[in-house]
Amino acid sequence: MSLNVPGLVVMVLFYLLVLATGIWASMKSKRVQNSSQADRTEVTLLGNRGISLAVGVFTMTATFVGGGFIVGLTEAVYTPTMGLTWAVMPLTAALSFIVGGLFFAKKMRDRKYVTMMDPFQIKYGNSISGVLSVALLISDIIWVTGTLIGLGATMSVILDLSYALCIWISAAVAIVYTLLGGLYSVAYTDIIQLILIFFSLWLCVPFVLMNPHSTDISRTAFNFTYQPPWIGSVDKDRTWRWIDNFLVLALGNLGYQDFHQRTLSASSSATA
Repeated sequence: MSLNVPGLVVMVLFYLLVLATGIWASMKSKRVQNSSQADRTEVTLLGNRGISLAVGVFTMTATFVGGGFIVGLTEAVYTPTMGLTWAVMPLTAALSFIVGGLFFAKKMRDRKYVTMMDPFQIKYGNSISGVLSVALLISDIIWVTGTLIGLGATMSVILDLSYALCIWISAAVAIVYTLLGGLYSVAYTDIIQLILIFFSLWLCVPFVLMNPHSTDISRTAFNFTYQPPWIGSVDKDRTWRWIDNFLVLALGNLGYQDFHQRTLSASSSATA
């Protein structure tokens, strides 16, 4: 299989668009810092606490609905031993947003914390919060790794390039625009990426329906057409594992700095 030239052109345009958005956002970040004499840390990490409701919704959604989410969801539904019943990520993400909004967002935004570790540092001191930060760092590394794996796998299939090379390219682009403008760059590039994800996935639908290997969804959902039904089931001996997966994803999301960074950057407590 040779290099997919149209796919390469599209991916290059996509990354150029993301980089251009990141550069524009970095200029906006510098203007905000110069005009308001705001603290550099707050501008970089929290967008000077000026993220609007619309931008906040986009960046919060894009934080969770990334390459790892989409590819992982697809794999869970397709895997014969799992299926849709085990693809709990959309439900757990929604539940974590609700719990975070009801119990954490307003209190933390009102107290103007910079990170989710601030309340731990205030109550327990530097030593305990430092140890807890290690766990936070590990979880973020795993999160970023999952996202890059999903993006690298997609690029590798489309372009027929090395899997490792695709991951390096994706990581380099993400690092560049994040270092340029901090949260402003991340938030505004999230808008671009989420819009492209939405329309691109809909573009896939006609091709899937016209593909000769596609079969009526009502047949594959409940019948053994090519493999066990993709609806899936939770057997008695795996019930506790399903519950464990659900809880660790629903409540575990509240332990990510990415989640709280969005609420803490909101323009007001109501927006958060």
